[in-house]
Amino acid sequence: MNEKEYQSRIAELEALLEEKSARIAYLEEQFRVAQHKQFGKSTEGHPGQGELFNEAEELVVESETAEETISYTRKKPTRKPLPKDLPREVIVHDISDEEKICGCCAGELHRIGEDKSEKLQFIPAQVKVIEHVRPKYACRTCEKDGISNTIKQAPVPHSVIPKGYATPSLLSQIITSKYQYGLPLYRQEAMFKQHGIELSRKTMADWTIRCAELFKPLYEQLHQHLLKQPVIAADETTLKVVESEKANSYMWLYASGADSPSGNIPDTATSNIVLYDYHNSRAGQCAVDFLNGYNGYLQVDGYQGYEQTQATLIGCWAHARRKFMEAKKGAGKKGSGKADWALNHIQKLYRIETQLNDKTVEVRYLTRQEKSLPLLNQLHAWLMKSVQQVLPKTKLGEAIQYCLNQWEKLVRYTLDGQLKIDNNRAERAIKPFVIGRKNWLFSQTATGANASAMLYSIIETAKANDLNVFEYVMTCLDELSKPDVDIEQLLPWQFAKR
Repeated sequence: MNEKEYQSRIAELEALLEEKSARIAYLEEQFRVAQHKQFGKSTEGHPGQGELFNEAEELVVESETAEETISYTRKKPTRKPLPKDLPREVIVHDISDEEKICGCCAGELHRIGEDKSEKLQFIPAQVKVIEHVRPKYACRTCEKDGISNTIKQAPVPHSVIPKGYATPSLLSQIITSKYQYGLPLYRQEAMFKQHGIELSRKTMADWTIRCAELFKPLYEQLHQHLLKQPVIAADETTLKVVESEKANSYMWLYASGADSPSGNIPDTATSNIVLYDYHNSRAGQCAVDFLNGYNGYLQVDGYQGYEQTQATLIGCWAHARRKFMEAKKGAGKKGSGKADWALNHIQKLYRIETQLNDKTVEVRYLTRQEKSLPLLNQLHAWLMKSVQQVLPKTKLGEAIQYCLNQWEKLVRYTLDGQLKIDNNRAERAIKPFVIGRKNWLFSQTATGANASAMLYSIIETAKANDLNVFEYVMTCLDELSKPDVDIEQLLPWQFAKR
């Protein structure tokens, strides 16, 4: 082997070594990210099924840790008073008449005041049977004369489930237990059994689907109101449907407004609406069909399917930030200066948004133009430079490329004061479904999945409007089962006025 061949072979081996080293570094990075997802604590997550078992212990530890670290500024905690409208039973603990005599002069003691303390007592749910009696009446004279006798009787009272014994309150209890608190029907079956009531999960499932059918007119009315909103946030998540031929079906989420009335942006006429839409596909046509020509702002993540809609897409900085967080975690102990720089810069954008929480739409727009746009321009210049310096098949490379691909959508939030910096509105709205799914795991049929979409929509919209969900569902069921119902009066913001 001559010198030239030798040098060529050395170059080949060095290139191969560099390629293998890059591959090893990539796999190590993937391993660290996967390890953190599996065992690390998320700063953005809600408690899942696993975390619920040690929730009390975690809260105690967090409280004790906080007390140790900031004890020098910690104020004495004050207990929030119990609601004044709760029923109250007053128990007076007085001393005997003999003790109301002064031990020094034998004079009578007079009352100078009193101390009060409140204790909260829990009374288990009460179940009772309402027996409807309809007397029958007939004419005795006609009976004696052999004339055809007409029997008179009060009409059958209307019922949500005809010929069934379920009342609106019972149905509301079953629905809210499952869809608001994630309590599967088999657990509710066991709870009813404790009261001596044999109520099978099959019966409750049938009732649930029939109630979902009743809510369709209200859902459609909310859908029409949603399409009139200036901004809609959207997201989607997987759902296992046993009878579906596909491995995964999808629950799509569309939301407007804020999580609650107090969170509304001033000077806007947006309504707080949360609607779920079930499909056995993630095709963009699902969003196209639901939005039905909507051409307002649609805040989404980077999923390509939304490109098919007629809406103006707004990006999500929470997703962009999350990708840099993954790059930081993937770097491990050696650290990632570039990821840290990007995270700090994105945090400056969020700091501006925090200061704008209670400002008007006009102030939000002007402040973003003055303060946010220069920061965004700096970040874009850094991304354009960094993309040439970072390997694309790394978490940091993926984060940089994501931002560049989504850049036009990511900066659009500065164009209108009604817009938000991220899609967290939709992510928070879809969380109850994700947490509930950890308990009931799957839907047996598409009919059941559609019923879930309907009932989650009603419950989450009620929550977003600060309604008592149980009372709202109960009243809606009672009203919707009547032939002359006024749907407009059942909309959450109208219901609140009642």
